[in-house]
Amino acid sequence: MIFNSVTYLIFLFIVTVGYWLTPRSIRIPLIFVSSLTFYGFWKPEFLLILFITLIIDYYTAIWMGKCETASNRKFLLTLSVCSNLGLLFFFKYLYFATDNISFIAGCFGVDFHPRLISIILPLGISFYTFQTMSYTIDVYRRFIEPEKNFLYYANFVLYFPQLVAGPILRAREVIEQLKVRPPFDLQDIGHGFRRLAKGLFLKVVIADNIAPLVNSGFAARTADLSALDVWTLSFLFGLQIYFDFSAYSHIAIGSASLMGIHFPENFNFPYIASSPKDFWRRWHISLSSWIRDYLYLPIRGQKAHDHSKNGLAMAAGEKSSRDSKALFLTWMIMGLWHGANWTFFFWGLWHAILIQIYRLTTKLNKINNTTVLNFVGWSFTIPAIMLGWIFFRAPSVKTALKMYAKLFCFSSYSELGLRENVYVITFVLMIGTILSYWVFTYLSKRIKKDTAFFFLIEVIFYTAVIFLDIVFLRPIQQYIYFQF
Repeated sequence: MIFNSVTYLIFLFIVTVGYWLTPRSIRIPLIFVSSLTFYGFWKPEFLLILFITLIIDYYTAIWMGKCETASNRKFLLTLSVCSNLGLLFFFKYLYFATDNISFIAGCFGVDFHPRLISIILPLGISFYTFQTMSYTIDVYRRFIEPEKNFLYYANFVLYFPQLVAGPILRAREVIEQLKVRPPFDLQDIGHGFRRLAKGLFLKVVIADNIAPLVNSGFAARTADLSALDVWTLSFLFGLQIYFDFSAYSHIAIGSASLMGIHFPENFNFPYIASSPKDFWRRWHISLSSWIRDYLYLPIRGQKAHDHSKNGLAMAAGEKSSRDSKALFLTWMIMGLWHGANWTFFFWGLWHAILIQIYRLTTKLNKINNTTVLNFVGWSFTIPAIMLGWIFFRAPSVKTALKMYAKLFCFSSYSELGLRENVYVITFVLMIGTILSYWVFTYLSKRIKKDTAFFFLIEVIFYTAVIFLDIVFLRPIQQYIYFQF
């Protein structure tokens, strides 16, 4: 069951109505059963993997809470982390590891080609693995107490709006909300509907219609692409993945809001960022903050903070040599988290280099005017971020490097290898993305002062959005992040 389908909207309507018409003692089992139904629509047999993860982490956290000795607590944490990473490795990285071992063995004249069973990647395994790992780690760190009610804990992991592609939540953000009966609030309902409408618009109207242009561009022979084509495709895919993934986050947040449950924001206009630090404060905030708290800071030898805001922004500001080693190791791991391919490794390395350059250049900054500084920073940051998406989208490192090489073929900047409308669409979408930040951040604040006028504008806007959602609503494209 995917968000951009009539099936999901009917499912959400039934669950939401049932949620508000039943007492709290029924609501928790309802969320549990609904979440299993939602995930089981894909492949019911993979519910077993979910339950294995849930049961191991539930009981290790309970036992950890009873242990007083540090060695026993560490053993239980190791058991939890190894079991989670072991399942993730088997389903996501076994082929990748085997292929690379076979290649290395071949270089030494050794024939190593083991026969492997067919493995299907469970939907959302990277997301729910990180989420349940954060729970046991937080219990180990004594940030939270272990949850003794299995359904509360299970719903924290399984809750269907965020189960497949996030946001990656922390236990304290969800479990406490599940334990209270939220009052029926029309503001939450209205907020939920608006987020659903915007999310569907970004997905079915924009992202899904960009997808064929991106697919055809990256499927073309590299020799047929010009330097301008490479720039255009990097920006176009950057826009596609932003609209696609932020759409999922909008719908996830909106779906939860309909039931009075509040999720943290996952995107905050990342393409107006004036530095790599600023970008990772705005892009996929729940993942970048997870990486910071559970990977970067421990590698750096620093005590983790009991919070989840601001993504990797804090980490991007550090400057010692030890920080640099932690930075590069963290980003290479983060790159491979996205996929079992060396292209993702180099995408992570690309961002590590960008952040390192940012660290080195900030102390050289002599610009005192904030507006000028932000504009200059944006002018360098966004093209660099967009170029990094080539590694993310290209089918191989070889193809990506060939595309990057085109950028240095200066004679090809006057050539056009894509259809003319691709350049226009990319330009219009980029300008629209920037203008939307101004509209939602500044203009809406002024309009809100006139309540009647603001209400009229909202009615017109959402009427148009919902009309387009209905026209384009069809599950043509899976969400990009489903593959992770």
